[in-house]
Amino acid sequence: MGKKAVLIGALDTKGEEYRFVKEKLENMGIETLVVNTGVLGEPAFPPDISGDEVARAGGSDLFRLREQNDRGTAVATMTRGAAVIAGQLAESGVVGGMFGMGGTAGTTVAASAMQSLPVGIPKVLVSTVASGNTRPYVGVKDIAMMYSVVDIAGLNVLSRRILSNAAYALGGMIREMASELPQQEEKVTLGMTMFGVTTPCVTRVREILESKGYDLLVFHATGTGGLAMEELIRAGYIKGVADITTTELADELVGGIFSAGPNRLEAAGACGVPQVVSVGALDMVNFGPPETVPERFSGRKFYRHNPTTTLMRTTVEENYRLGTILARKLNQSQSPTVLVFPRGGVSLLDREGQPFAGEEERQALYDGIKEHLRQDIPFIEMPEDINDPAVADVIAEQLLQLLGNNEAAKKS
Repeated sequence: MGKKAVLIGALDTKGEEYRFVKEKLENMGIETLVVNTGVLGEPAFPPDISGDEVARAGGSDLFRLREQNDRGTAVATMTRGAAVIAGQLAESGVVGGMFGMGGTAGTTVAASAMQSLPVGIPKVLVSTVASGNTRPYVGVKDIAMMYSVVDIAGLNVLSRRILSNAAYALGGMIREMASELPQQEEKVTLGMTMFGVTTPCVTRVREILESKGYDLLVFHATGTGGLAMEELIRAGYIKGVADITTTELADELVGGIFSAGPNRLEAAGACGVPQVVSVGALDMVNFGPPETVPERFSGRKFYRHNPTTTLMRTTVEENYRLGTILARKLNQSQSPTVLVFPRGGVSLLDREGQPFAGEEERQALYDGIKEHLRQDIPFIEMPEDINDPAVADVIAEQLLQLLGNNEAAKKS
């Protein structure tokens, strides 16, 4: 079955616009497959997958949704159904790329479908809300959102230009991907986590691992970064992890803006992926500009990282709890795991003479880990700070050893 551009959206209210995009893609020589998510009216042209099929995949049917006449219920049903249908199409191998458009409802439905596709498949979403907070729609997937500028309500001189650009973008991606030659040799892909304050460590580890022939994916530990890495671990893309910067645990515990949720630091262990873990940037919790810091934190130690980011030092009590949380997560691991603890500091700010220097806080973090970590998990203590080359060398060496042992175990 050939790869197609899958167009997913409401053909009752946006049919004219979807027909326009469909024709643009087909004029480029790209086959299309149209999925209708409209509920109330008849589609402007016959889709390949009907609205009733989508509704049934979402746990209802069009007759029932029309009878209920509840917009919220309809959108929720079609959102679930769109994700199911998109996943099925991806498994069949038909999806060369996906296009969607709409306001808040149409964006939600199309984004749900796109999030069910693997990373790497082109995804273009034209939306009236693309100039605001796009995290709920993009999630951890490579969705390209384009601001529609005007509402998607008919074709006009501006909407034609924007929709044409979106169609050309998707068509170009699909066409170029189809023309790519298969890679002669697939490198083993590893994941790493980084912050600005752990960059020297991550850079040295990356360079060492790349020199050994590995392909490195570095994730910025801003909540979505950690989530993206763990999603790719579960999807089987990542075969080993240097989780150097576990700072997202601090934001989850204390209430910062860079939380990756309660399940951070669990994917590698659950999937049997070798991991070397450290405590990078657990000295800090992240907030926006100073005026956005919650009042309950007044009196704490802060550092103005840049105009849009304010860092708050974690306390002794918080560090002990973070150590306990980290240890208990690693205790669940079914994979080869090593923990490296740099006693000289966990970030560029947590060193002698720096704003977050805190020997007492580091000791509490150490105690929390030491008192709760499974005894069979190697716990390597080092006197240097995390950005000292010696720490990076040990992290790289340990991960290479775990990867070698894991490969040998598979062959035996």
